[in-house]
Amino acid sequence: MRFYILMILTMFSTGVYSQRETDKIGDLSFDNYPVYQGQDLGLTYSKKKSDFKIWSPPAAAVRMLVYETGEGGKPMLTKDLEKGKNGTWSARLKGDWEGKFYTFQMQLGETWLPETADPYARTTGVNGKRAMILDLKKTNPEGWESDSRPPLKSVHDIILYELHLRDISVHPAAGIERAGKYLGLTETGTKTPDGRSTGLDHLKELGVTHVHILPAFDFKSLDERDSTASEYNWGYDPQNYNVPEGSYATNPYDGSVRIREFKQMVKALHQNGLRVVMDVVYNHVGGDVESSPLYLLAPNYYFRFQGPPLYKWSNGSACGNETASERAMVRKFILESMVYWAKEYHIDGFRVDLMGLHDIETMNQLAAALRAVDPTIFIYGEGWTAGESTLYEQDRAIKSNASRLDGVAVFCDEFRDAVKGHVFKPQAKGFVSGGDKLEESVKFGIVGAVQHPQLNYQLVNYSQRPWAKSPAQCINYVSCHDNHTLWDRLKNCSPESSEQEWLSMDKLAQTLVFTSQGIPFLHAGEEFVRTKFGEENSYKSLDVVNQMNWEHKSKYSDLYEYYRNLILMRKAHPAFRMQSAEQISKHLEFLDLPFDNTVGYLLKDNANGDSWKRILLLFNGNKVGKQVSIPEGNWNIICQNGRIDMKGMGKITGNKANLHAHSALILAEW
Repeated sequence: MRFYILMILTMFSTGVYSQRETDKIGDLSFDNYPVYQGQDLGLTYSKKKSDFKIWSPPAAAVRMLVYETGEGGKPMLTKDLEKGKNGTWSARLKGDWEGKFYTFQMQLGETWLPETADPYARTTGVNGKRAMILDLKKTNPEGWESDSRPPLKSVHDIILYELHLRDISVHPAAGIERAGKYLGLTETGTKTPDGRSTGLDHLKELGVTHVHILPAFDFKSLDERDSTASEYNWGYDPQNYNVPEGSYATNPYDGSVRIREFKQMVKALHQNGLRVVMDVVYNHVGGDVESSPLYLLAPNYYFRFQGPPLYKWSNGSACGNETASERAMVRKFILESMVYWAKEYHIDGFRVDLMGLHDIETMNQLAAALRAVDPTIFIYGEGWTAGESTLYEQDRAIKSNASRLDGVAVFCDEFRDAVKGHVFKPQAKGFVSGGDKLEESVKFGIVGAVQHPQLNYQLVNYSQRPWAKSPAQCINYVSCHDNHTLWDRLKNCSPESSEQEWLSMDKLAQTLVFTSQGIPFLHAGEEFVRTKFGEENSYKSLDVVNQMNWEHKSKYSDLYEYYRNLILMRKAHPAFRMQSAEQISKHLEFLDLPFDNTVGYLLKDNANGDSWKRILLLFNGNKVGKQVSIPEGNWNIICQNGRIDMKGMGKITGNKANLHAHSALILAEW
């Protein structure tokens, strides 16, 4: 019998059995693993003692190895952990061990698995191989206790700005001293050689509300010892989920530095009126599964499997594996991790990578837990998977199930691909570049993916029904870190066009984003022509491809001012920020226009308490101008031919309006 159990355990450790096959193994089934409800997994530190606790039900024994440094050298102490209740193992070190590093090692059957960092580690040494013993209170920068989230009256007021910590600061024209570091985003007064604001001052000047930072927890792909930054990565290959990434710190060897500098960044953004969103990647682990701390302490439990005839990791992430959020201790790990970031680092929002790989119950419990920390914390994610998953579709946190998500928003790819063209067909034109039969899909985003009586959902590109309960569930955007930048896409699908025409298309695309209901999302640098020179997947391309070219802020100053005015207009007029599907149905009326590739609608009756009585928005994606009939009124021209002035730029009388090619016309009556 003992041999049979060891054989089964060995099969688990090599991935032979699938998730579903585990149900046939009686007591060894993951469903029968004990659940630990305590909140003390990981390290509990004090000057008098350090307590360690891990969860490892299949372990025959567990030991801890303590080191003087974060890499290299022999252990200064090896200590056995004691078996406790509900699959836990614990140890205590008496005295003050602050500054030392530790690993765990698990015995599976007769075999000792490799050493691993604590999955609950709060910080690590260089490259994340060993957890560090530290006093978290000592990592708080001056004034941290009084740091507070900037005011947010309504979720509908959010304007998201997605950036990578290297991209925003490494270009020479940025004038940022600590380029590519957390502290680079704390510097104020930074300017281009011709005196234009960069970095933090630029974000404040632009007017966004939330800075969405690409993954900044410890990821696997970069060597943190490389001070020359000869490597680059977006960071979607997580290694230690509760630890800031060391390559963004000024000293990656001392684990306290990365924590302190991350907090300094958050504090600086808060002091400048900007909230902070963290991009989190709990759907898979970076690299091979067998080297993950989650695997090395509870082999296979945290991951899903594909079933017969082949037994291998389920790969809905397209990164080689996916985590099993529906299992109790996986769900607990994700919830505790995100709540930790919200509390310890004062994070204001979370973007959940490949949210479709997480189950609905986990996402709803997570949203409730974060709202308990602060009801204004914003949660949103990708409502899809990157490949086929063994999680049943009805359980996935995907767009089609968004109505079952409570306070969680989803990216609207219907709108994205309608406006700029199919994301995986680089030559396909979108609405702004003259694409055909995309009007209903554009309208889908305009109403924030909610129910509207005038939409023909059968003509929407991906969803034949509304999936948002409220417009706050819909993230409208035209590009992000993935795939081509907006500018590169416009050049790809319209190579025959001039730069001036591309600029007109660019303005039209973002006018659609910022005047639509829902939450607008902006990819960093788009406001002054972000190009990656045609590179579609720049996740590991170097700075020369990924950096924001701050010289463009002067070269394309007209575009930048247009973006800035779009944001000002959205903030000034609540008609663009309606609160419910009912409001939108009542106050938003589409016009019946006679031309293909045109969309027009009316925001009426002081929508959402707006000071403008009526707002008329007309969009022409055609290469030539069009004349259309409009409702009679005393119309003031707010936006025309790539210019915005909320005070008005003249009037239109009568019932005809001329629409310029690739352009928006916005009229208001007050």
